Amino acid sequence: MTPMSDSGTPASSGTPVSSGALLSVPNPSSAIVPVALGDRSYDIHIGSTILAQAGDLIKPVLAHPRVIVITDETVAALHLETLTESLRKAGIVQETIILPPGEGTKSMERLSRLLDDIFEIGIERSTTLVALGGGVIGDLVGFVAAIALRGINFVQIPTTLLAQVDSSVGGKTGINVPAGKNLVGAFHQPRLVLADIGALDTLARRELRAGYAEIVKYGAIDDFAFFQWLETHGADLMSGDPAARIAAVETSCRAKARIVAEDELEQADRRALLNFGHTFAHALESATGFGSRLLHGEAVAIGMVMAFDLSARLGLCDGQDAARFARHLAELGLPTGPNSVPGIAWSAPDLVARMASDKKVKNGRLTFVLARGIGQAFVTQDVAPEDLTAILNEAISA
Repeated sequence: MTPMSDSGTPASSGTPVSSGALLSVPNPSSAIVPVALGDRSYDIHIGSTILAQAGDLIKPVLAHPRVIVITDETVAALHLETLTESLRKAGIVQETIILPPGEGTKSMERLSRLLDDIFEIGIERSTTLVALGGGVIGDLVGFVAAIALRGINFVQIPTTLLAQVDSSVGGKTGINVPAGKNLVGAFHQPRLVLADIGALDTLARRELRAGYAEIVKYGAIDDFAFFQWLETHGADLMSGDPAARIAAVETSCRAKARIVAEDELEQADRRALLNFGHTFAHALESATGFGSRLLHGEAVAIGMVMAFDLSARLGLCDGQDAARFARHLAELGLPTGPNSVPGIAWSAPDLVARMASDKKVKNGRLTFVLARGIGQAFVTQDVAPEDLTAILNEAISA
C-alpha cells in the first residue's frame, strides 16, 4: 500500500497524501491529530485500542474526575463495558444514560428529556459529558453540553466511520426538526476526540459504506491525490485493513481540522466546502423522513454525484470526472441516485422546496458546493433554477 505524492514519489508509512503534503505516521498503529483553535484546541486520538485507553486519555482534560456517559442501546451492548472498565481503572466516577438508537433520537423531545436526565443526576460547570456512539449521539450530546448551564465540557468517542471522520470533529452540534436536518444547534467544540478503529469491526456493512462517503468527500473537495489513493485502497479499508483505516481516518481528520482551524464558524466559504453534496443530501433525507431508508452517508454519496453532474451540466468540469467519481462510489457499493431508495415518489419541486428551508440558504438563494474537477470544489450561489430542476429530474428518472 504505497500512495504517491503529487510529484509521483512514494509517500511514507503507507499513508495517503493530504493537500499536496506527505503525512508522517511514526507509529502506523496510531495517530494524533491536533485541532488548532487557540484555547479551545484539542486532539483527535486514532488507533485500534483507544477505547481501552480512554480513561487515561480523558482524565487530563477533566476539571473533576466524574463524567456522564451518554450512549445508545446498540453501542452500549458492544462498547460500554470496555469504556466503563477503562474509566474505573483511571479513577473516574461514571454515570450512564442509554438512549434509543437511530436518527429519531436527534429530536426536540429527546433533547428535553436528556436535559431533565442530566439535571436529575446532578451536574456542575465542572461536569464533563462523554458521547459514546455515532453521529446521532455525538450531535445530540454536544448540543446538550453547549446549552446546559450555558456550556459544559464534553468528549467525543465516535464508534462509526462517519462520526470518526466527520461529525465528531469541528464542533457542529444539533438536532433535527420537522423543517429540516440540523436546523437547531450550536458550535461547541469537544475537549477531546477518541477514534477507535477497532469499533468499526462491529459496524454493519451498510453503516461502513455510509461513512466511506464522507471520506471520499475530502478527496473530492481539495485533495485529488487522496482520491487517487482511495481508488486503489478504498476496498482495503472496507475489508478491514487496519493500516488503510488508520491512514484514511487520519487523513480525513487532518483535512477537516485544517479547514475548521481556518473557518471555525463557517463565516467564510472555506468551511462551507465540507458541505459538498449536502444541499442535495439534506433534501433527500428530509423527503425520506430522516429514517433508516436512507442513511446520511448514503444521501451524501447521492448528493455528491448530483453536485458533479450539475457542475458538468454548467460546463464547470469534465463529464469524465463526474463519471469517474460516481463509478468509484458504485464500486464500493454506495448509491449514486435517488432511485436506489425504494418506495419514494421523488419530485423535483418537492426537493427544491426542501432545499429552500436548508440552513445553507443565504440572502434567499441556495448555496451549492460545485466542482471544477475532482479535488477542485468551490462555493457558489450562481445556479439557475432551471438547471437545478433539470439535474433533479435527470437523477429521478435515471
